[in-house]
Amino acid sequence: MIEKLKNLGWKQFGGLVLIVIIIIAFGFGGFGGGFSTNNQNNIAKINKTNVTTQDFMDYVNQSGISADAIRSNLDNNIIEELLSGLISTTLIDLEVKDFNITINERTILKTIKENKNFQDDKGVFQRIKYEKFLLSNNMSAPMFEIKLKNRELQKHLFDFIGAGTITPNFLIDKKFEENNKTLNIEYFDMENIYKSKEEYTQIDIEKFIGENKDQLKREHIDFKYVILNPKNLIGIDEFNQDFFNEIDKIENQISQGDTFNSLVQNINVDIIEINEFAPGNDEQEYENLIYSKKSSKLDLIESGDNFLLYNIDKEYDKDPDLSNEKINSKIRELVYQTGKFDFNRDIIEEIQSKKFDNTRFNELGSSNKEFGSINSINDDKLFETQSVKMLYALPINSFSLVNDNANKIYMVKITGSNKNSFNKQDEDYKNFVNSEFTNTRKSILTAYDELLTKKYQVQLNQKTIDRVKNYFK
Repeated sequence: MIEKLKNLGWKQFGGLVLIVIIIIAFGFGGFGGGFSTNNQNNIAKINKTNVTTQDFMDYVNQSGISADAIRSNLDNNIIEELLSGLISTTLIDLEVKDFNITINERTILKTIKENKNFQDDKGVFQRIKYEKFLLSNNMSAPMFEIKLKNRELQKHLFDFIGAGTITPNFLIDKKFEENNKTLNIEYFDMENIYKSKEEYTQIDIEKFIGENKDQLKREHIDFKYVILNPKNLIGIDEFNQDFFNEIDKIENQISQGDTFNSLVQNINVDIIEINEFAPGNDEQEYENLIYSKKSSKLDLIESGDNFLLYNIDKEYDKDPDLSNEKINSKIRELVYQTGKFDFNRDIIEEIQSKKFDNTRFNELGSSNKEFGSINSINDDKLFETQSVKMLYALPINSFSLVNDNANKIYMVKITGSNKNSFNKQDEDYKNFVNSEFTNTRKSILTAYDELLTKKYQVQLNQKTIDRVKNYFK
């Protein structure tokens, strides 16, 4: 049950990202088992803090979700989702108290007066706008101010946790410079190095099948079927109630154990028999559909304007039929792709063991080598993004296999690099600084998340949860 808890309701408390982290952490292992208590009004317990059914009902009322909506979604675990939201906000409240974070009434008043929704065109607070807002949201001033205070306390908590997450400017500059230097490279297309499809003989293909017999075997079926429509069931071309009554009758006979032969004996229809079938032709629509339903040996299924009544007589595995031109072609393609994979793997092993050198590079590249440059870590004109990132992590004179956006494989040698000047007022630099701050902050919050999973033991009272569910039924 615990794994079903999600984060419904957390957006009501300011959309702070850490609440999501907390819920995920506890939703996958932070909760303990149901606790034993004589107080049936407790729905959960966080360390020594009880979460009562009254707390839960207050939370539900504040969420704005109607009782009807809850009632109709009981089977979709809405109670567990709401309880997860309550537990997450309770955890935040406990953290606020533990860190002794406070906020005075003047700050709350200042926040309200600085809200642009409550100001006129000149930026002056308008009491009437504030009161209209409260009325339209069916909320009293004290209730709104309590919510606002809780949100501000949570914000202060996250600001407190994130304190000191500013990365020094010289480190940001250094990383930006590294990411935006120009890499000079030599490279060549590996397609010219691989053994071509035509070079693989029939003996190579048969050997491949022998070595991969179990993986290449394919399930085949022998079956028979009939095509049912109004013409052959009731004698007319109209889809009327009589036709569907006949279809219902056949379905009932199937459920009662009738055989295929007994079902078709009184129907004027041709029986189509298919042997050794496995999908391979999109034009065999009926046969492919029956194959996909082969878990049911006898069944009636709909296909377009017809119904198919089929019976599967036999299922068995077969080796690929190399006399079939399409199958032979597919196996040859598989052999070719496997050969490429094996060749690439051997090259990577050479590079990792430092046996791959300039001599080997020139030998493979021969006259197919090209010269080029990559202008930044985000430049994917030659190669796809992840490959470029990998190249930027390698030193000069390194070798690597990479691929482009069309998944073609290339051998690359990094021959040099050039630093590029940059302006700190450029949008690229500003965006980079922001992303660095975000990544650093995420790492801090992840560490805080791990701390919370150790700091708090959350236990649920399943009997009370069931009692709450029964209340809404």
